[in-house]
Amino acid sequence: MNKTVALHTLGCKLNFSETSAIGRLLENDGFIKKDFSEIADVYVINTCSVTDNADKECRLLVRRIQKKAPEAMVVITGCYAQLKPKEIADIPGVDLVLGAAEKFNISQHLKDFTKGNSAKICSCDIEDVNEFTASHSINDRTRIFLKVQDGCDYNCSFCTIPMARGKSRSNSIDNVVAGVKALAAQGAKEIVLTGINLGDFGKGFTGGKKNNETFFDLIKELDNIHGIERYRISSIEPNLLTNDIIEFVSNSKKFMPHFHIPLQSGSNKILALMKRRYKTELYAERVGLIKTLMPHCAIGVDVIVGFPGETAEDFKATFDFLHRIDIAYLHVFTYSERAHTRALDIQPVVPIQVRHERNKQLRNLSYQKMQYFTHQHIGDTRKVLFENPDKHGMVEGYTDNYIKITAPHKKEWVNNIVEWKI
Repeated sequence: MNKTVALHTLGCKLNFSETSAIGRLLENDGFIKKDFSEIADVYVINTCSVTDNADKECRLLVRRIQKKAPEAMVVITGCYAQLKPKEIADIPGVDLVLGAAEKFNISQHLKDFTKGNSAKICSCDIEDVNEFTASHSINDRTRIFLKVQDGCDYNCSFCTIPMARGKSRSNSIDNVVAGVKALAAQGAKEIVLTGINLGDFGKGFTGGKKNNETFFDLIKELDNIHGIERYRISSIEPNLLTNDIIEFVSNSKKFMPHFHIPLQSGSNKILALMKRRYKTELYAERVGLIKTLMPHCAIGVDVIVGFPGETAEDFKATFDFLHRIDIAYLHVFTYSERAHTRALDIQPVVPIQVRHERNKQLRNLSYQKMQYFTHQHIGDTRKVLFENPDKHGMVEGYTDNYIKITAPHKKEWVNNIVEWKI
């Protein structure tokens, strides 16, 4: 009798694409996929370790599995598993810990594994992880997350990602194009390009050959593929978001007027402490060019509050900068200490309650920004891709410039692009 498997993702869009790929590998080997809320023989949790919350959530999920299915096998993989394999192996109920190099060999590990008294760790030094493994998410979503790049060569002082993901490496343009054509044949309408440092696309080796390709080369090729109607760029560093890319998107009929650009701080002093590779002046310049060429474009921003050394004046500089520039929404992260990062040596430490208060202020600002951005487009007719199935008689989708639309459900709208008056 075939075994059943249930999968759960913590963290970023890249993790979603990898969980989907792991699920397909297991299905190809005869496993029957189940919902994570159901009883299964094997549970796979693909972890993130960007914040403390992701670590806590992993522990909570393992406890829940133990209560409902004590005989099930629990496999933990992803960034947390690479960074702290021994810590995870000590969580009661965990059977197998797979590091960065082993997550896509999960089928073999499950075949060779016998449940015992202690967790088995299959991991390696992150310096030895240099292969690129393609992945994409595809369930009932019409928006597909497609991984084209992995790893990061940057050394931001707050970040554990290079330790969890390894060096920057990419797929080749030829491979990406072939994959996108296959997704188009399956009826995909929108693809979200994802990576750890997406603008670094082209770095590293593919099939033993060094790439001399760029992200700009990639998007030019993708724009010509028949069948895919929409592309989004998930997140791109401001120093890698070139004028050429911005100008290309402004003239493209397929790349959506929507950018997500990490800022992290509006204080140049804090950006320097974070070891970021730009100043606020360059960031403002990028936003200015985008809004000049595409006034309707949605711009999302990542920002961290409570980084060590962030004074009230530094936070005010961040708040004022974000208030001033023409963006649509914020993703606000409260700084949390991560082991083996340089930020641990920076003083003074910002009290937790101050971090939370600053987070609240920026989330309020984000709400105001999104309200203002949406209000500017009331009365406009824009193209909406309705992507979710019936939700209590309603259907959801996004305009080209990322305004969420909820409407009474019509079957013929799902996975179709509809002209919509906002």
